Amino acid sequence: MSFRLKLLAIVTITLLLTVAAVTWVVTFVTRRAFERADEQRTTALVEQFQRQFQQQAADLSRRVSAAASSDTVSRIALSLSRESELPPAFLHEAGSVAETLHLDFLEFTDRDGTILSSAQTPAKFGYPDTSLRNLTTLAGKPPFLKQEELPDGSALGLFVVRASTAGDQPVYVIGGERLDSRFLSTLQLPPGMHAALLPTQAGSALVPNSLIDPGPNWTDPAKLADVVTQSQQQSRPASALIHWSDNPAGDEVITAIPLNGQDEKPLAVLLVSSSRRPYVELRSRIESVALLVGGGSVLLGLLLSAWAAARMTRPLEQFAAATREVASGNMGARVDIHSSDEIGDLAQAFNRMTADLQDQKHRLIQTERVAAWRELARRLAHELKNPLFPLQLTVENLMRAREQHPTMFDEMFHESSATLLAEIQNLKSIISRFSEFSKMPEPRFQRVDVNELVRGVARLHQSQLEARPQGSIRADLDMDSAPLFIAADSEMLHRSISNLVLNAIDAMPQGGTLAMRTRSAPDGVTIQVCDTGTGLTPEECERLFTPYYTSKQHGTGLGLAIVQSVVSDHGGRIDVRSRTGEGTTFVITLPANSDRLAQLEQSAERNPPTQPGEE
Repeated sequence: MSFRLKLLAIVTITLLLTVAAVTWVVTFVTRRAFERADEQRTTALVEQFQRQFQQQAADLSRRVSAAASSDTVSRIALSLSRESELPPAFLHEAGSVAETLHLDFLEFTDRDGTILSSAQTPAKFGYPDTSLRNLTTLAGKPPFLKQEELPDGSALGLFVVRASTAGDQPVYVIGGERLDSRFLSTLQLPPGMHAALLPTQAGSALVPNSLIDPGPNWTDPAKLADVVTQSQQQSRPASALIHWSDNPAGDEVITAIPLNGQDEKPLAVLLVSSSRRPYVELRSRIESVALLVGGGSVLLGLLLSAWAAARMTRPLEQFAAATREVASGNMGARVDIHSSDEIGDLAQAFNRMTADLQDQKHRLIQTERVAAWRELARRLAHELKNPLFPLQLTVENLMRAREQHPTMFDEMFHESSATLLAEIQNLKSIISRFSEFSKMPEPRFQRVDVNELVRGVARLHQSQLEARPQGSIRADLDMDSAPLFIAADSEMLHRSISNLVLNAIDAMPQGGTLAMRTRSAPDGVTIQVCDTGTGLTPEECERLFTPYYTSKQHGTGLGLAIVQSVVSDHGGRIDVRSRTGEGTTFVITLPANSDRLAQLEQSAERNPPTQPGEE
């Protein structure tokens, strides 16, 4: 990945993370704000319910007290003092008094709890009221909740007990008012909130049909069971998030508030719901805005970062291109940057560096050219001087014999002619070797098995290794187990490896071991030629492949230079490892040239060799 793409990716990811983080923070703060608002509204609703409950209880106490001091109750109390049996004449008195005082429930009982008159259930006349115990204690106490049994079921109500002492025996007045939807409608609820009442008993299961004024979204009231049970068990309000459907906008936070009766046992649960729709809609708007802002920010960030990246990376790209040109040998590469910042300073320094390198290169080339010509002239003078001296002596001898001993000239001429021809042939050989080095041909690539090539070199020099008067040389071949095919010029490689073998033979005048190894290498092969000869010094190893350098008494210094040239033409390299007295190892690393090898194989398939007898 280029630096420009990395910069674009970093800027884009940073913008996305920033927008995502801001969106998450805003959503989190909004959710907490809504949760606190729900808690505050629920608390306000509970307080409002308690205030209205107290107001209704106070009003109920006033009306029941009015009933206890009414003439009807006084007459009943006086009648109980005079008569030993219950007077049936007062059977319907409770109904008329309840209607006058707007009471939903009203009963008159004696001190034993026997019902003298009942507005809600007249048939209970003469039966004891078992729902209340110890009327003397309850008389004068604050209102309390009680589940009232009716002919058509039960109803939850708020009750007050008062006593009338008009006669010798007290008459207890038990009055109450229903807690139903009419009562819930008097609660002034904020928008999005709803209140419902669930009459229940401690430990009993939730009965959905018993809900009073359920919410419009309460499609499955059974989901309220857990929060209702929790509030009953803890005897304090409990809250839970209820999912009525797959739509999050329909979710509600339900707060269950237990309502206890006279024995502190829960008789009902007030359910207060707070809709999550405003929060969901706000969150959706926040996400939409965040998506819009994020998309715009990313687009703007991409444009700005692309512009900034182009401005920042264009000089770097120019530097990289100029560096590649310098690496390829073009010391005249220049960077056209005219800024006044650090990059401009770097461009000026780079241009000065390349100018200096180019100047040094020209000077070095001139110096090397002069040194090369001087070395060539010195080498040629040295090589040509040796055969010229015998030539000169031979010619002088001929001239002297011609003048002083004419009769012996013919015999002298034949001997001198042989010497002249031999030295002339030596001169031709020297000139041929120099000419060969200056005209190295291009390699002709073909499919070559390196193992067979090395074995062929070993077979060629086998007799030379064994027939040595000073001491034979043992050949040790260690070939790779698999064929090593590469694309190469087999003739040039054969001569190069033969040259290394001859050098190894010369390095072991007293005999020794010549090891030749082949190994597979990553995308190529390696060839090693090792001897156990006298070895080389580090200085000799450094100058070993320099043309015209030789450590032999009779050598041109071109053999290893030619080997290095052949290996280089094949795209490989040659290294030498040696220590004085421990021998020398030459390591040739050659690429497989897979592309050329594939072309050679395809060409061989298209043009198979012609068999004898075929046209």
